[in-house]
Amino acid sequence: MTAFDYDLFVIGGGSGGVRAGRLAGSLGKKVAVAEEYRFGGTCVIRGCVPKKLFVYASQFPEHFEDSVGFGWQFGETSFDWKRLVAAKDREISRLEGIYRRNLENAGVEVLGTRAELVDAHTIRLVTTGKTVTAEKIVIATGGSANPHAALPGHELCITSNEAFDLPELPRSILIAGGGYIAVEFANIFHGLGVDTTLIYRGKEILSRFDRDMRQGLHRAMEEKGIRIICTDIIEEVRKAPAGGLVAHTLEGQALAVDTVMLALGRDPNTEGLGLEAAGVEVNEKGAIIVDEYSRTNVPHIYALGDVTDRVQLTPVAIHEAMCFIETEFKNNPTKPDHELIATAVFSQPEIGTVGLSEEEACRRYPEIEVYRAEFRPMKATLSGRAEKMIMKLVVDAASRKVVGAHVLGHEAGEMAQLLGISLKAGCTKDDFDRTMAVHPTAAEELVTMYQPSYRIRNGERV
Repeated sequence: MTAFDYDLFVIGGGSGGVRAGRLAGSLGKKVAVAEEYRFGGTCVIRGCVPKKLFVYASQFPEHFEDSVGFGWQFGETSFDWKRLVAAKDREISRLEGIYRRNLENAGVEVLGTRAELVDAHTIRLVTTGKTVTAEKIVIATGGSANPHAALPGHELCITSNEAFDLPELPRSILIAGGGYIAVEFANIFHGLGVDTTLIYRGKEILSRFDRDMRQGLHRAMEEKGIRIICTDIIEEVRKAPAGGLVAHTLEGQALAVDTVMLALGRDPNTEGLGLEAAGVEVNEKGAIIVDEYSRTNVPHIYALGDVTDRVQLTPVAIHEAMCFIETEFKNNPTKPDHELIATAVFSQPEIGTVGLSEEEACRRYPEIEVYRAEFRPMKATLSGRAEKMIMKLVVDAASRKVVGAHVLGHEAGEMAQLLGISLKAGCTKDDFDRTMAVHPTAAEELVTMYQPSYRIRNGERV
């Protein structure tokens, strides 16, 4: 029998890789996890966690304004960008330390180096040049921001990576993209006092979300003062003679700003990993091709998380890692379940969603019922804020099953997590109707919409 240096070698120390390594180590397996940058991956280091911290920071101006309607008075306020960045860095370092300790406590060897495949069982540690072997290999290298290298002047722009560590807060910013990263950063920078413009090639932001959520957020952002330009793209970015940048667009606009941020998607991080040497197949995007058990075409090599370009969400990578452990080390073949994944856009207001949009449901079911409520939340009655909440349930008329739930408003992400449980359990609209409301809350609307706002039969509203 061939002896390997490790039972499992994990390339990538993000959420999926760390979970796979830690669980395998806790089972007594000999495991190593290699990470070339910092443990924690995109989510902890340059994604979800710092982004949510910045979201909190950007919300305070509205909180201050709202408090006046409740009797509070404030003097002059100010914001210190560098202090926020320093506080964020301290928290990320704390979390990275936890990731490392959890691995070490599980008996995992932590390797601070880039790792590349030499063949199907051999890995080269780039820092030292040493090669090691492993019986099983997991690739969990995540994704990286698309630099849009075909854009003239792209080298003058930033991505979400650099946005977290700008030396100074810009006075103005142009953000290219219409996905959740672009939308979230537009709200963050606007909330921190930056003159913000969003430019997107599509007709409406957030292309994969329910129409009411997209349009409702668009209106709310523009009412706050964020400029949104749709059906246009940046064709070139140049330095301005007087400083700053000028972005020239397809429609002939010249947008002068301090900073241009490209939020044009993320690419699987597979370049230079040695996948060809190991015989691992990738698709046209460079994503590793896997089966329903996260196996590559090489039986003992797996890939998890964003590097597979299935569902680019941290909890999905963690779930895939747990399924890998069940399958490979517990003799319990388990497929990751990618259906009915609840998700949130941490815009202002937030979007929380799970299941099918109205448009998707129309294509899947002969007849659907749509329950929709739009209202001013209770807090706005004294604060004077005009912003409205939208809540929406999409129901298959034949089975009465709730197949989509969508919320636009404060704490929508928290609601989406609980709605995810309900939809995953297969709850029907009758189950929602039987549930007592928690009053006074915004979420009570989800169980008090007794009559459908409208029905759609064979694609036609009736």
